[in-house]
Formats: sequence, C-alpha cells, structure tokens
Amino acid sequence: MLASDTASTALGIELLDLAEGRAVCRMAVTGQMVNGHGLCHGGYVFLLADTAFACACNTYGPVTVAAGAEITFVAPARAGDVLTAEAGERTRYGRSGIYDITVRAADGRVVAEFRGRSRELKNGTGSP
Repeated sequence: MLASDTASTALGIELLDLAEGRAVCRMAVTGQMVNGHGLCHGGYVFLLADTAFACACNTYGPVTVAAGAEITFVAPARAGDVLTAEAGERTRYGRSGIYDITVRAADGRVVAEFRGRSRELKNGTGSP
C-alpha cells in the first residue's frame, strides 16, 4: 500500500516493519518541515502517524480507511530529528478498528500519541 502512497513517499517515509495489525514507519524531519517557531510542523508528525496507522489497518486485505483520528503532541521535533511511528491494533470489531500509534525521536523521547479509528469499506476494494 505504501508504494502507491505518493504523499507519504514524497516525504521520505519508510516502512520498517509490517505484521498483521501493526506497522513501524520512519521519517527524517527536513528544514522544509519546520514551522515559524523552528519546530517540526505538527501536520508532518500527524502524517507520519497516520501513515503507520494506514499500513497497520490495511494488513488484513480489504481496503480500510480512517474514520477519525486524534493526536496529542507531547514534545517538539526539529529539523534533523528522525521520527519513528509504531502502530498497533487495539481492537477490531465488525468493519471497524482502533489503533494506537506512538511517535518517537531517535533518542526515545515520545513526540506524539495518536489514536486512529478505522473503517473497512463495504465492498472492500476502494471503488464506489
């Protein structure tokens, strides 16, 4: 799935590990990702977490999309930081699921906590 995700791959996001219901992705924060305070813009942190979420919830086969997500920013990231997002399934029920994703810097500090709610498309293919 990630190979077809031009938004994520254009930012250099890499898939490090993938197993049923889980995924680990990595992204280096570049100077172009920095906001007016010299910190990594939260949208990029969200995108990294969302990418790991998408990879994890699509490990079962049918096309699955986000029904909703929220993020809590815990610590700042800066240009030069390498961030890793680890996604894990909490539960699946019917066509829905809940996933928790932790974004960490290379030194192990938590940058953000993300919770995503997934929904498997009814026909499972992504087509209307």
